[in-house]
Amino acid sequence: MHPPPPAAAMDFSQNSLFGYMEDLQELTIIERPVRRSLKTPEEIERLTVDEGLSDIERAVYLLSAGQDIQGTSVIANLPFLMRQNPAETLRRVLPKVREVLHVAGVEMQLTAAVSFLTILQEESVSIHAYAHSFLQVILLHLEHRDTGVSNAWLETLLSVIEVLPKETLRHEILNPLVSKAQLSQTVQSRLVSCKILGKLTNKFDAHIIKREILPLVKSLCQDVDYEVRSCMCRQLENIAQGIGTELTKSVVLPELIELSNDEGSSVRLAAFETLVNLLDIFDTDDRSQTILPLVKSFCEKSFKADESILISLSFHFGKLCHGLYGIFTPDQHLRFLEFYKKLCTLGLQQENGHNENQIPPQVLEQEKKYISVRKNCAYNFPAMIVFVDPKNFHMELYSTFFCLCHDPEVPVRYTIAICFYEVSKLLNSGVYLIHKELITLLQDESLEVLDALIDHLPEILELMSTGGETNVQENKLSSLPDLIPALTAAEQRAAASLKWRTHEKLLQKYACLPHVISSDQIYYRFLQRMFSIMMTNNVLPVQKAASRTLCIFLRYNRKQEQRHEVIQKLIEQLGQGKSYWNRLRFLDTCEFIIEIFSKSFFCKYFFLPAIELTHDPVANVRMKLCYLLPKVKSTLKTPADKHLLQQLEMCVRKLLCQEKDKDVLAIVKKTVLELDRMEMSMDVFQKKFYEKDLLDQEKEREELLLLEMEQLEKEKQQNDGRPMSDKIFEKKRRDNKTATQSLPKSIPISVPGSSSLSPSTSKEIRKSKLIRSQSFNNQAFHAKYGNLEKCANKNSTAGYTPTVSGLTKSSVLSLTDDSFRIRNASSVPASFSPSTPLPSTSRGTANSVDPKSSGSKDMPPRKATLKSRKSNP
Repeated sequence: MHPPPPAAAMDFSQNSLFGYMEDLQELTIIERPVRRSLKTPEEIERLTVDEGLSDIERAVYLLSAGQDIQGTSVIANLPFLMRQNPAETLRRVLPKVREVLHVAGVEMQLTAAVSFLTILQEESVSIHAYAHSFLQVILLHLEHRDTGVSNAWLETLLSVIEVLPKETLRHEILNPLVSKAQLSQTVQSRLVSCKILGKLTNKFDAHIIKREILPLVKSLCQDVDYEVRSCMCRQLENIAQGIGTELTKSVVLPELIELSNDEGSSVRLAAFETLVNLLDIFDTDDRSQTILPLVKSFCEKSFKADESILISLSFHFGKLCHGLYGIFTPDQHLRFLEFYKKLCTLGLQQENGHNENQIPPQVLEQEKKYISVRKNCAYNFPAMIVFVDPKNFHMELYSTFFCLCHDPEVPVRYTIAICFYEVSKLLNSGVYLIHKELITLLQDESLEVLDALIDHLPEILELMSTGGETNVQENKLSSLPDLIPALTAAEQRAAASLKWRTHEKLLQKYACLPHVISSDQIYYRFLQRMFSIMMTNNVLPVQKAASRTLCIFLRYNRKQEQRHEVIQKLIEQLGQGKSYWNRLRFLDTCEFIIEIFSKSFFCKYFFLPAIELTHDPVANVRMKLCYLLPKVKSTLKTPADKHLLQQLEMCVRKLLCQEKDKDVLAIVKKTVLELDRMEMSMDVFQKKFYEKDLLDQEKEREELLLLEMEQLEKEKQQNDGRPMSDKIFEKKRRDNKTATQSLPKSIPISVPGSSSLSPSTSKEIRKSKLIRSQSFNNQAFHAKYGNLEKCANKNSTAGYTPTVSGLTKSSVLSLTDDSFRIRNASSVPASFSPSTPLPSTSRGTANSVDPKSSGSKDMPPRKATLKSRKSNP
């Protein structure tokens, strides 16, 4: 795209304007003859059709007297005519189509082949009627002089063969095929016969196949033309599957052996590929005595033959090794492995750094084929790991894997990047051997390679972090210090490119990082970057991907101070940002928070900042908020969040009364109706909200666990001098980490106690675990967590049979953390209070309402606008 001319060049003075007009007039004069020459009045008259004609009459008229383009249009419309009026179409239109096709051009022939196939697939007529009306037309044009037309009709015929009855197949296709397959016929006719035979084999009984089809097959395998022999050889796979194992061994295998020694390279190639595809049919004796010697000979001669044979051999090599695995001697096993290694480096020894313009064209073509060979080797690498056994990977295949990951050609590295996950799974506990190759591919200069790798990046990193063992608790990525710089560099490289889809996908995959690296590493190396992308990137899908990943990072962050800092930045720089674009992204973030976090978390921190945007000066922001309001309301629970519901109702009333933008007002009215229909869940379990409440409680349990882990770390720092505290801490940390990653719904959450455990304290902790286990298993949260001190002084309460008087301070905190259902803010210790003031809408807490968020007191209340309105705001 050229830059626009400078302002000085655009002179719109009167004299200059007349000059522009003259130029335009000249262009018009030039254009007029072109337009006139498109169609003359006589041509327009010939193309005009009486509008009173029916579809059938119009089709007949156009096929009889119209031009070719009109006839082609009628034939393309033939399936529609068959659906509308099949009887009249077969009686009047189809005979005209047959006449036209005798002299039709290529375009009309191709259109007819497609239309006939469509009619068959739509089942507009019965199979017998189709065979009577259409089959002869298809057979007549199979040997069209144009190869493309012939292949189109052949594809239609092969589809028809699938549904025709046996008698029709025998009389209309098989019997004429005997003469069509003779040497006296054209090469095109014999090629068509080969493909038809491959399709017919599955349609007849064994005695008909043996008596009528197999003689034709043998004749075509011995044809004088190499194209016919090659074509028939490729059909032997279908024939073998139709005639069974015994006939395959006695008829097909001898033909394949002979064709594998054919003078034509394409015939030998076809024989080799058919043998590989039929390996499962042959028994061990046939494989060891017949097929293995053929394969060995083929491999030995491949380097002296055409490179296309090497390409096919490299592509099928994994399948070949798998099929012959049980019959290899140790020496043969080693020779095949060495042959594969040689293919993996084919052409690399000839690298000389010359300019491509100085290399002869034949050498460049050869190098392209060598690249295809190495690419196929990369594709087969997982199969070769199975071939050598993963235990022998380091000794046998690591150097080859290293070469493929560092190959100078992008297609090779791209293919090995696609296979990287499969390789990691196969290596299992030996996955640490390819850590460096993961870093190499993450830092690859080609974004195509990076894009292929990140498709399974979460699974790869999970395998790397656990060492392939599902029951290992310790993260093993600490032995890979270059991982984080490689991940950050990959994101920056994707961000700097124009391929925003790769950048978006990479950001989505980074959501797995909390499971493989520490919370601090994410906070200092990734979280701030996600925030920067949300603020500065110009691509909306990329911004949304960064927003969702940031929410996941926040979800698993274990330090309350860091969490509060991120929440503060989201509210101040996005929700209250100067740019309306940032405020729109804040609403996207709120939607992700509703999805990822518990309801109480959203209500505590983001409810009021979100509905505050009902006063936003930009209509698009208010409109987006209206779409979000049903989800916002779904986070509320009654009666605990009655005051928040009143705030929401007040904001909606203001929008209804004060909104001036007609588009926003229309959406507000629709939203009000949707809000009226919504039913709010209660603090206690309700049957209709059972699954949603369970999911929300599980999220709360996870959030509580993260806070407990933070408390454990603080206890460890305070008790570093005590002899047994390290072991106790590590045990608790591992238990909590396991619970955080898996979190089955029925698991009771452990309550951390003091680090010095006396028998009485441990007894009380067991009691507290029992209490929480019972409360979770009964699928209900107690509605009055703020009265825990009162409950602790009682011997028994409803739903809590053991006493809780022995709970430690941290145990009570785990149930009354201020991130969730805090009823008494003064009971929160200083260590759990936010370092910076945040907008808190904690349930049951009376918060002062911002004047901007509150409605006018003089405004009359709207009746029946929203549910649960029992008092004026």
